Amino acid sequence: MRKPFYRRTAMLRLPKLLGFLTFTFIFGLQSAAAADPGITAAHILLGQSAAFSGAAAQLGIQYNLGAQVYFDALNANGGIFGRKIKIITADDKYEADLAAANTERLIDEDHVFALFGYVGTPTSNAALPIFMRDRVPFFAPFSGAESLRNPVNHYIFNVRASYFDETEHLIDQLSSLNITNIAVFYQNDAYGQAGLAGVQRAMKKRNLTIVASATVERNSTNVTHAVEVLLPKQPQAIIQISAYQSCAALIRAMRAAGYNGQFYNVSFVGSQALANILGDVGPGVVISQVVPYPWSQTLPIVKEYTHAMAAAGDLEKVDFSSLEGYIAARVFAEGIRRAGPNLSREGLINALETINQNNYDGGGFDVTFNSHNHSASKFVEMTMILPNRKFRD
Repeated sequence: MRKPFYRRTAMLRLPKLLGFLTFTFIFGLQSAAAADPGITAAHILLGQSAAFSGAAAQLGIQYNLGAQVYFDALNANGGIFGRKIKIITADDKYEADLAAANTERLIDEDHVFALFGYVGTPTSNAALPIFMRDRVPFFAPFSGAESLRNPVNHYIFNVRASYFDETEHLIDQLSSLNITNIAVFYQNDAYGQAGLAGVQRAMKKRNLTIVASATVERNSTNVTHAVEVLLPKQPQAIIQISAYQSCAALIRAMRAAGYNGQFYNVSFVGSQALANILGDVGPGVVISQVVPYPWSQTLPIVKEYTHAMAAAGDLEKVDFSSLEGYIAARVFAEGIRRAGPNLSREGLINALETINQNNYDGGGFDVTFNSHNHSASKFVEMTMILPNRKFRD
């Protein structure tokens, strides 16, 4: 008795079907095995090592807050291609050795997709050989150092302006006011050296020299020697390249000793934290900023940010550092969107390099990346501390 035709046909096709299914299954396993870490159907994991305790804690806390507010709102609306972005944080207390250990753990144990929002130059420099070894994107460090910019690194993307940009702006303003007798107070590490190099570069351009310089150790407020060095010179202005605790200590000590000159800071100081610590001594202290004035409602990005902070119940925490974190998260998310649903580390890098001010609406904060430029912004403006710990732009 002959078998029905359809049964014979099915039996003839069965080996081919089984072979196809086997190939598909194996290919699927290989694809899953080849997928970059930190990506699931539901999540994208980021790692952030920053100061969340210690003398520079407010830098990490505020930067993370702004980024988290953006990602929380994004996740509440379904994320990107169904994936929600999660940040795993690690406290490095603004110390390089802890940052290196955190980076090893975030990559090797937590299996993050990318590193985001590291705070500081020495900490970022300590992480650099580790994320380079494992080819992990390093996005939006809270640092303006040239070591993270030149030469262009395939894995590093900077959103903020550089310390060279900030110090050029500072010296340009001072020289326009005929203030040329300038001293520098800087942190004795890679951050301080980066800022000092920027000041020297800008002053040399104008045939000027620094009249005196003094250092402070990272995470220290011992400024006794710095006062002894700087006070006799009576500079018209002192440019500070350090974090808020040590800068506040120097300002207080110099004022107590009778110094009446001007104090200028770069953005990394932590503007609101500095104003809060200085209190009545703060008015008149100048700080360069790399993001727009956070209390202005003239720019769409600031309106968006303040609305998001209010919705999160954090309106009283609006400041420059959290705005920077918010902007960084927003640009990162744009890169994830452009990379598409089949996300990979190289796909993200390629996608980020397509973002520019002509095809991305930054809400008034222009951002441009390409394969030869991983530093998105040169925005710098000056602010001054006013009474009641507020700022004037």
